[in-house]
Amino acid sequence: MKISVDWNRCEGHGICTEQAPKVFSLDDEGELSYPYENTDIPDELAPGARSAIGACPVAALKEQQ
Repeated sequence: MKISVDWNRCEGHGICTEQAPKVFSLDDEGELSYPYENTDIPDELAPGARSAIGACPVAALKEQQ
């Protein structure tokens, strides 16, 4: 599974980091860090990543088809 991040929409709420802390994190400035950009997320992390997509209050995360 791949996730695209709309960096213009992301407001750094951090809800995704709570849902999938091994996929998303916030840096020291409160900016989203997402190391899986343009690459597949490991299968074992996919359920949390999908929860993060659904939890994002500004819809900045989308599963790529």
